[in-house]
Amino acid sequence: MVGAVGGGGLGDLGIRYGYQRFMPEMMLAVVVVLIALVQLVQSAGDYLARRVNRRLRHR
Repeated sequence: MVGAVGGGGLGDLGIRYGYQRFMPEMMLAVVVVLIALVQLVQSAGDYLARRVNRRLRHR
C-alpha cells in the first residue's frame, strides 16, 4: 500500500509495472519477494524476542 501512495520501493514497482501496465508476472514476482522479506523480518524478530525475554528462554 505504501507504493500506491508514493512511498516507492518494491510496492511502487509492483503497482507501476504489475498493475498499471498489466504485467501479472511482474506483480506476482514482487508479491513473492515481499512475502519472503516479511517472513524473514518476522522470523528474526521472533528469534530476538526469545533471546531477550527471560520467561521464554527456558522452554
